[in-house]
Amino acid sequence: MRRWAAGMVTAMLVAIVWGTPAAAHADDPGQVALIGVPGLMWSDVTEGDTPNLWRLAGESAVGSLSVKAVGTITCPYDGWLTVSAGIRSAVGSRCGLPPEPVEGTNRLHEFGWFASVAGVPTAGSVGVLPGTTAVGPGAVLALSDAQGSVDRYHATVDQVADWSAPVIAVDVDTLIRPYIDADGKLSREPEAVATADRAAAVRQADAQVGAVLANLPATATVLVAGLADHGPVPHLRVAMMRAPGTTGTSLLGSGSTHRDDMIILPDLTATLFSAAGQAAAIPPTVIGQPLRAGEPIPLDEAVDRLRNADTAGQTIRNMGGIFFTTLAVLQVLFYGAAFLLLRRRSALGVVRVAAVALASIPVSTYLINLTPWEAGPAPTLTLVGGLVACDVVLTVLALRAARLTRPENILAPLIVVAGVTAAVLLGDLLSGTHLQLNSVMGYTGVVGARYYGLGNIPFALLATAVLLVATAVADTLVRHGRRPLAVGLIAGLGVFAMILGGWPGVGSDFGGVIAFVPGIAVAALIVAGRRVSVWKLGLFCVAGGVTVLAIAYLDYRRPPGSRTHLGRFVGQIFDGTFWPVIARKLDAMLGTLLSPNLMPVVIAAVAFLVFAVLRPGAATAGVLPVAFERAPTLKAGLLGALVSGGVGMLVNDSGAAVLSMALALAVPLVLSAGIRAIQLDGASPGDGGRAEGTVEQTRVA
Repeated sequence: MRRWAAGMVTAMLVAIVWGTPAAAHADDPGQVALIGVPGLMWSDVTEGDTPNLWRLAGESAVGSLSVKAVGTITCPYDGWLTVSAGIRSAVGSRCGLPPEPVEGTNRLHEFGWFASVAGVPTAGSVGVLPGTTAVGPGAVLALSDAQGSVDRYHATVDQVADWSAPVIAVDVDTLIRPYIDADGKLSREPEAVATADRAAAVRQADAQVGAVLANLPATATVLVAGLADHGPVPHLRVAMMRAPGTTGTSLLGSGSTHRDDMIILPDLTATLFSAAGQAAAIPPTVIGQPLRAGEPIPLDEAVDRLRNADTAGQTIRNMGGIFFTTLAVLQVLFYGAAFLLLRRRSALGVVRVAAVALASIPVSTYLINLTPWEAGPAPTLTLVGGLVACDVVLTVLALRAARLTRPENILAPLIVVAGVTAAVLLGDLLSGTHLQLNSVMGYTGVVGARYYGLGNIPFALLATAVLLVATAVADTLVRHGRRPLAVGLIAGLGVFAMILGGWPGVGSDFGGVIAFVPGIAVAALIVAGRRVSVWKLGLFCVAGGVTVLAIAYLDYRRPPGSRTHLGRFVGQIFDGTFWPVIARKLDAMLGTLLSPNLMPVVIAAVAFLVFAVLRPGAATAGVLPVAFERAPTLKAGLLGALVSGGVGMLVNDSGAAVLSMALALAVPLVLSAGIRAIQLDGASPGDGGRAEGTVEQTRVA
């Protein structure tokens, strides 16, 4: 919580700080050495078992390395190739160790294969640096030029007589080799090597790292990186950078992740250039940014923090499927029970409580990250217990708020739950998105799909929450004859949230802006009493696309080292390399349409809404029509949220997840408002007269 609050204080500086390229040795020529130890995790590094690595960590900036390349798992071949190319790269669905150089030479065979077959045209980017020495196969791949050659190559460390080369890479593959199966591929077993055998391999790797360090001068910049996964379960890996003159431990981050303790593989590419005094020569295709050392921190504290980061990522990854399956089941059961109970006009209070509790689940997944749940002995139990506790507290507060307001106010729980959701997500955007990181409804560095900004599911929740709150508040303004002010409020709040969600370095959400514009426009038009047509809806979607491209172009105009993925996408449009990005996102979006965890929520909620509109009396005892009658602007908020969710589903790679989460928040809250309206009109279990009258009035209307 302290970290989140501190982030709020420095919110307005985030974009400036991360938007300014700054790394050690950016202008001064120097020596840099990259020591790759594929598979190395912070849980492997201890003072007793790995004295060389521990000593180096005490003199370095340390962080977590997300080795995400293209697939779920990154093998050593993919890791070294990504360093070479400066972009996420892979050679196939399964791979193993990098290829050996042609015998007796310092070059790789058929290096052009990467561009012509593997789809990695930028392989060899690091090779433009002068004076390269490679030790081991992976090092050759990382430092090769466009022809697959390095200046000098040695198979092992003990063969190197001259360590004075400006750029050195060393492949320490002792740890990863036991995980390579008989076919030369990375093992599919979760833990193919016994704990004791892994510890022995780590000690051997530490000894090799120590031998390299003993030969490097104190003036060299030393990078140590875990580079690859060691099995089918992804982890965060070790990252260290010892710069000249460093005397203690600090955290290691980069502008790529906007984190002070996490980096990605392409950052190593940019850092090789920067530390060698060739920052101006970094190819524009490199998506990484030079590494940055942060504030000093005790070594033990830093290592504990980095180990906990991997624990948090693993916990979230492991429970993600269970969580969304449970949420889908709860949603389907809720709509089924609501249909039966509302039709009989019984247990209305129970349905209302369940609706508010369901709508409170999403924001609870972020609120729990205000606590250090990952640091306990049973992180999964702590996380689940915390989620339930947050949900119960918010549900009670929302229902209590309904009692404290005017009896005729049916929107109090909706305003509380949606308001808290919007406030938490907006505050998180301004403070560096610490709550979305390692959240079951956010993202993790372990998965590596996103590291900062507004994720696709959080976008759906933010758009829905903002539209519901804005239209709920607008209802009071409309009742007092201030319709223009109500329309302005909806547009103003919506545009503020949209810009914050899409602005580079803050939300950095491309598809969210496209989807938010039509949602805002639809809600504002309905409140203004204007007709919404398919033609207008199409124009609003185009306006969203133009808006996000304008934001991305402004980002593209910044220096290459300061751009986010928005600006880099504009560059890909200009050089014609954007089609693979579009194809990958389209494929991911289509894949979600078959998700058993997401589509049931969409189908159940949409079916419930459609039936409620076509047969209001039979489906919901007139609950939704009465809600819209008492709070006319509520319909605008619901339709605006559905439009944003629907468009967001089509333009985001998360696909159905966007619409399902918009529905999961909006429909229960609107339903709770309608139930309250029925209760205020005199409907209670066993008393159907007033409810029937309400339904008939609704039908006539």
